[in-house]
Amino acid sequence: MSAALDEYCGSVFWNDSVLDRPDPDLPVCFEQTVLVWVPLGLLWLSAPWHLATLFKKKSPKNQLSKIYIFKQVLAGLLFLTAIAALAITLGEDYRPSDNSSTDGKNPAVFYTNPVLFAVSWIVVMLCQEGVRRREEAVDSASLFFFWLFLVVCEIFPFQTLLREALNQGEIVDLPRFCLFYIGFGLELTALVTSAIADASPEIKEKAKKNPEVAATFLSRITFNWFNSMAFKGYKRPLVQEDMWELNGRDATEYLSQKFEEVMNKEIQLARVKLQKKLSKKRPKQKTDPQENGLAKGVSQDVLVMEETDKKKKKKKKKKDKEVEKPYPKSWLVRTIGKTFKWMLLESAVFKLIQDLLAFVSPQLLKLMISFTQDKGIFVWQGYLYAVLLLVVAILQSVFLQQYFQRCFVLGMQVRTAIMAAVYKKALVVSNDARKESTVGETVNLMSADAQRFNDVTNFIHLLWSCPLQIILSIVFLWLELGPSVLAGLLVMVLMVPINGLLATKSRGFQMKNMQYKDKRMKIMNDILNGIKILKFYAWEPSFEVQVKKIREQELGVMRKFAYLSSVSTFIFSCAPALVSLASFGVFVSVSPENVLDAEKAFTSISLFNILRFPLAMLPMLISAMVQTGVSRKRLEKFLGGEDLDTNAVHHDNSFSTAVSVNDGTFAWERDAEPVLQNISLDINPGRLVAVVGAVGSGKSSLISALLGEMYNVKGHTNIKGSLAYVPQQAWIQNATLKDNILFGSELDEKKYQQVLDACALRPDLDQLPGGDQTEIGEKGINLSGGQKQRVSLARAAYSSADTYLLDDPLSAVDSHVGKHLFERVIGPNGLLKDKTRILVTHGVNFLPYVDEIVVLVDGVMSEVGSYNSLRASGGAFSEFLETYAKEENKKSDAEEGSCLCVCVYTQEFDLIPEGEDPQVDSPPEDVVSITLKRENSLRHSQRHAQRNGSLRLRAGSSVKNKKDSEETKTGQRLIEKEAMETGRVKFSVYLQYLRAMGWLYSTGVFIVYFIQNVAFIGSNLWLSDWTNDAVKYYNMTYPNHVRDQRIGVFGALGLAQGIFVFMGTLILADGGINASRLLHSKLLANILRVPMMFFDTTPSGRVVNRFAKDIFTVDEMIPMSFRSWILCLLGVLGTLFVISLATPLFIAVIVPLAVIYFFVQRFYVATSRQLRRLDSVSRSPIYSHFGETVSGLSVIRAYGHQERFLKHNHATIDDNLKSVYPWIVSNRWLAIRLEFLGNLVVFFAALFAVLSRDTLDSGLVGLSISYALNVTQTLNWLVRMTSELETNIVAVERVSEYTEIKNEAPWITDHRPPDDWPSEGKLRFEDYKVRYRPELDLVLHGITCDIDSSEKIGIVGRTGAGKSSLTNCLFRIIEAAEGRILIDGVDIAILGLHDLRGRLTIIPQDPVLFSGTLRLNLDPFERFSDADIWRVLELSHLKDFVSGLAAGLQHEVSEGGENLSVGQRQLLCLARALLRKSRILILDEATAAVDLETDNLIQTTIRKEFSHCTVLTIAHRLNTILDSSRVMVLDAGKIVEFDSPSALFQKHGHFYSMAKEAGISSIDYTAL
Repeated sequence: MSAALDEYCGSVFWNDSVLDRPDPDLPVCFEQTVLVWVPLGLLWLSAPWHLATLFKKKSPKNQLSKIYIFKQVLAGLLFLTAIAALAITLGEDYRPSDNSSTDGKNPAVFYTNPVLFAVSWIVVMLCQEGVRRREEAVDSASLFFFWLFLVVCEIFPFQTLLREALNQGEIVDLPRFCLFYIGFGLELTALVTSAIADASPEIKEKAKKNPEVAATFLSRITFNWFNSMAFKGYKRPLVQEDMWELNGRDATEYLSQKFEEVMNKEIQLARVKLQKKLSKKRPKQKTDPQENGLAKGVSQDVLVMEETDKKKKKKKKKKDKEVEKPYPKSWLVRTIGKTFKWMLLESAVFKLIQDLLAFVSPQLLKLMISFTQDKGIFVWQGYLYAVLLLVVAILQSVFLQQYFQRCFVLGMQVRTAIMAAVYKKALVVSNDARKESTVGETVNLMSADAQRFNDVTNFIHLLWSCPLQIILSIVFLWLELGPSVLAGLLVMVLMVPINGLLATKSRGFQMKNMQYKDKRMKIMNDILNGIKILKFYAWEPSFEVQVKKIREQELGVMRKFAYLSSVSTFIFSCAPALVSLASFGVFVSVSPENVLDAEKAFTSISLFNILRFPLAMLPMLISAMVQTGVSRKRLEKFLGGEDLDTNAVHHDNSFSTAVSVNDGTFAWERDAEPVLQNISLDINPGRLVAVVGAVGSGKSSLISALLGEMYNVKGHTNIKGSLAYVPQQAWIQNATLKDNILFGSELDEKKYQQVLDACALRPDLDQLPGGDQTEIGEKGINLSGGQKQRVSLARAAYSSADTYLLDDPLSAVDSHVGKHLFERVIGPNGLLKDKTRILVTHGVNFLPYVDEIVVLVDGVMSEVGSYNSLRASGGAFSEFLETYAKEENKKSDAEEGSCLCVCVYTQEFDLIPEGEDPQVDSPPEDVVSITLKRENSLRHSQRHAQRNGSLRLRAGSSVKNKKDSEETKTGQRLIEKEAMETGRVKFSVYLQYLRAMGWLYSTGVFIVYFIQNVAFIGSNLWLSDWTNDAVKYYNMTYPNHVRDQRIGVFGALGLAQGIFVFMGTLILADGGINASRLLHSKLLANILRVPMMFFDTTPSGRVVNRFAKDIFTVDEMIPMSFRSWILCLLGVLGTLFVISLATPLFIAVIVPLAVIYFFVQRFYVATSRQLRRLDSVSRSPIYSHFGETVSGLSVIRAYGHQERFLKHNHATIDDNLKSVYPWIVSNRWLAIRLEFLGNLVVFFAALFAVLSRDTLDSGLVGLSISYALNVTQTLNWLVRMTSELETNIVAVERVSEYTEIKNEAPWITDHRPPDDWPSEGKLRFEDYKVRYRPELDLVLHGITCDIDSSEKIGIVGRTGAGKSSLTNCLFRIIEAAEGRILIDGVDIAILGLHDLRGRLTIIPQDPVLFSGTLRLNLDPFERFSDADIWRVLELSHLKDFVSGLAAGLQHEVSEGGENLSVGQRQLLCLARALLRKSRILILDEATAAVDLETDNLIQTTIRKEFSHCTVLTIAHRLNTILDSSRVMVLDAGKIVEFDSPSALFQKHGHFYSMAKEAGISSIDYTAL
């Protein structure tokens, strides 16, 4: 082979002597062949791909860019140089020569190389054109590599030619010499231009929104394109507007589509499998011969199934119900794998390369050490090793970062795909499936479970990479130490089960901890939801004690957990020392020939370091896989669940009737009892049909059945045209009022205004701070019940559908508003008079005006007909009328039993025919407006609350400069965006945390960790000293006593490290628990003592967040990141110290590296922290929109807006991804820069070792370089930890922000009232004025009145007249502005709040219960005996109910009292009042939510039991207070009338007009 090459070149191809000298050089022939063929080979390999685009793609229209022309010109010039070289050779060989010795022909290489080059340059030109035609391409990686290799290979001939010229003093072959250097210059230029982006104008345009599009290959591997964001983030805090557009392949739309396609196929396959499995089982269970194998949800395509089939199905389902419902399993992982297979493959390749490169460094280290030992090796080899170390390290960094980038983006994409799939599924999920999970659980699927998958895909490749790394490490270690490596390995393997054991133990603690956390959060939730009740009853201390008790248990578990983890830390930190001790100890003890030298020791140590990572990761990975397994099951169950049957309701427009139900039977689930039976109903277009019946007779279910929400057992339902639906509980979106009404339709201004007028929303708009642009909070928080209902109705009216399903929309509004709505919207002359309307109602007074009435009794239609015919027939309908109308003086008052606890008035029963309307001072239209305006004034006053608290710079909230625009803004946003901290965290916050820990603890931690680090460095120095024995005792027997001393000290130092780390961790654990306890109890104590105002203006979610997320961070995250930070910091300092110790020259390099490091770190931390914040801020809208969607499903489905909500969901997720993606990139950006720094550290450590090899011993070189190899990881971690600590410490800041809110008055003062106070119950108001907050108007304007002992006072007034403010004042929920209130002659302002509130009793408007036992709800302080409690239960008519419960008084009340009916809750509140036996009772009339029976029970009990008390009743319905001794009429915060009811009625004033409206014509009552 080499002889042929020798002939081809005309010189020697290779001999070994060329390298065996101090100044080596490659032979010329080698340079002319191999070094030419390698780069050209690379070009030719990649050429076909580029040339293919030439044939496929047409040339783009745009003109050629300058850089493209420049590149082509360079290639052209190079082509000319090649032609010139060929010409020279031809000229030399074939010119007519003077001398006859023409045998001196040039060798073949001088012909082939120029030809090769000439052809290659043409190929290059074609390739560059190919790149230009590729869409989206800005440069070509393969061409860049070609130029790079070419230039590197040409460096050798470059210096050979120079040396030759310098040695000989003249240039032998001038023309070729010149051509070579011209060519080299052109190639170098080409290399530079190939790294510059050549972007088309479209791409440049795109790059403004997303620089990644125009990033070149080099910029992509170094993440340079991210620089602009890093700078921006450093200069000022980033906001959402700074985020870049997403890449198309990361957008939710694209991902979810890709995922869905695969998923649907996979689910189909899984369902078929499930079918087979079930059909195998089936014959055992079934004896039904004609059973057809249709199981749950398989036959989506079968439109209408035969009834027989349905019945069979029901039977079958009952059988299945006993076990868990079967669902298609194990398809999710396959789906993910198939959807993202290329991404997975790419990252796997990167990971593999990186793993293999990791093992090159230890081998190079070995060569370096032998180089310092053996002075015979030439110096150039040392430099070569140093450069190789650098190159390998850089390659490793690049591959590792590309791998991480792929994995994290993959994780993000998986999470996105799952979230989109869950959302889409939630829109079509059936009731069976819906019932199985609460809204919270479904939201969890989207948040927690999708996140689990995200986390696990980040590290999925470790499953094969860890074992690979372990095997390779063992192989290399075996080569070093032989079998003694097994000793070290044994120690490592023993660590795994120990760690596993500790992990399972600690998981037990984690579970316990979570239980306590949940329990604590449940109570906190209760406290925040019922804070008003707690304040009214002065029950805060009891609840504070409860929370603290649970918190102590939680901290106890946390302490155990911390101790456990410190044991595992101890083991983990001892591990490296123990492993190396075992291996080296066994190695030197096995035979006296084994001497530990530096090569062996440090190569082994760096291999052990590689081994530590996979061994630590495997158990973590396995537990993560297990957790993801749980998530997988939940997701598969949900996503594989059954869809809602879209064919339950047909929309066939050929029917003559608008709505027709034919013999329909409906159930809520497949196998549930039917709720509605044999319903047949035909409604002609344009009719108004009322549906009436007692509570629970199935009215709402009928509406649901028509919507297709129920399971159709048999029968056929058809609805013509489109639907609009108004649910019983209005569903309001978190959007502007206008958006809520338009609900995605186009704006038609005229129609919109009509709808506003008809729905009586005009006065509301005047009141709402931003008009119809006011933002409505979540669940419509800043609207009253009535307003919500009207908005919901307006939404339906605006949608101009064909058929309207109205589920009791009038129950939540005041009576005259209800009348207005009926007249203007629903009734025969309303806005919807030509539409088909089905109205569920309790309002008897509307019934005469409807076309038809359907009466439901227990799920069966008992009667259908017009009002008069039904009334005459004396059936169920007239019974219904009886119930709802008490006959009195031949006049009947009908009461609407409403379902939403808002004001309800009593109404006249036989409505006076139109035209003879009772003329109140103003026309009815105005009455409505006035009521509505008032309804708002109260809300308005509360709304100014957002000015409370210190507003820091709130990133993302719109701060306007102009005063006037600020004014409009103030109210438009009900709830200020949460103050998002920006900029650096102040140092004082860290001090605050350390102070909470206790100074003793915090200084102790530092000292102990420092000593540990000293021990670590000591043991390594000792090891390097030990390895020098190999030189000292060269060719001598190694004395045993020296050996034992070496092993002993090394072991002792290793153990010392472990012990100090253990101590440090223990101290930190105790300190951390101190801090947690202190911060939580301060927070809790303060939150219970802040005024009510705070809770009105702060969403409870925000407070809950402080107790959940922030306290969690303080408990668990901060101590962890604090510890890691200290360890990293000391690790980096130790490394630098050791390298400087070995090679003092290194100190010179530290300073510039430190400066670079500092800047990179500051840039990163500023940007990354803000990106994290943006991520969490933009993440909550995804979940809240999802929660909103799930709770409004029936509305969304009814209007058919699923598509729009899907799109909105995609947009919300995209918004979140816009900050997640840059965050991922920012981590890579940082990592690659830090790793380059770390690689430089390695390079300089090696370089200086070469420079000062004569003065160094090999032990120190090994030590310093193996340290340097480790520093990269540590540097990376240090920045990570710094930024994590900064992110986490914010929690301390947020917690302390809430501990500094101003408190209400003290609970107990020096002025204690007598024990029996108030003994008489006299009340006296003296010129009492009050405002909600200093900057607002007065709510009560100078109230003066006397109330005698045991008087019964009724308080009436329109909404917003100040009725409830009056009670708030008695309890000092709001403090007086002027004047005072005396109770039994004591000024209440001087008493402690608890003394005052504990002596008054209130029965509040909405019955709030706390989760816990019934007993706790009645008597949280356990002051009363069981007998007392049973007595009050008897009085409040609950004794039978409670004694019927299995647990009796210990019966658990669920959250918010969900497991009791509203009536029972109200009676429990009555029992509370009876138990307190105080002389003053305030009754905030709660009859709105209660049926008439309960109402009567309550009224009679109060009359009897509280006859000796002073009772103030705030009435919403006049007839409940007609038996009062006096009535106080409030209007706009003043008392306008105060006298007995009959006197007031004669007066024909305010009271009279209210009575007329309520249909009370005369008062025959006398005061009791």
